[in-house]
Amino acid sequence: MWFGHSRELSWFAGLAPRRPGNFDTGVPWVDVEDDFVRARRRHVLDQLVSWLRREPDDTSLLRFDEVVSVLGFRGEYYLGLRTIRLDTVVGTAEEAPGFDRRFRPTSDRGRERWELLDLAGRHGTVIPPIEAYRVGDLHFVKDGHHRVSVAIATGQQMIDADVTEVLTQLPATGISRHSDLIRIANSREERLSRMGRGITHRGWRGAAARGLGRDRQGIPRA
Repeated sequence: MWFGHSRELSWFAGLAPRRPGNFDTGVPWVDVEDDFVRARRRHVLDQLVSWLRREPDDTSLLRFDEVVSVLGFRGEYYLGLRTIRLDTVVGTAEEAPGFDRRFRPTSDRGRERWELLDLAGRHGTVIPPIEAYRVGDLHFVKDGHHRVSVAIATGQQMIDADVTEVLTQLPATGISRHSDLIRIANSREERLSRMGRGITHRGWRGAAARGLGRDRQGIPRA
């Protein structure tokens, strides 16, 4: 069991206030079940709102490899243990089909594990830090998806993480969903295309300028 009391970490220490509106009964097992059901309900309502607005299905987590591929990889280095804001955790470095882009559970699969984590937090058990990659100000979970989900659902603002920072060629700004990534990728392609057209145009003009120094028979003028 990886729960323990030996390490002083800020998350799930029993000191952070729970989100207003989460009315606890005082019976831990009942309350963790309510937390899970509430998180599931919010996911379903979000899906319904997206459908009514005829918005594209853009509710899944951002993939770390896709983001780095679009932004361009430059390097990485280990930062160590950090306390990070949960609203900067926007994606995953591993397969995580059980969560939407706000880390709410999308099904009852994994419910027992989710509720056990919630229960451990209510008992003041210290939970190990998650593992995450940092790209700009954004974080992508390598290990600890359930921990992030429970922390968000119970109103936490911060979470401890072992962080590796990844440097990219383009800044990771304005990215929160897949449509943002597509926009950046399209913008990059358009920019590269314009650069290519500019090079071709300059090359043609240079050739034309060189041709001015020749007469109609192609003989250089004196």
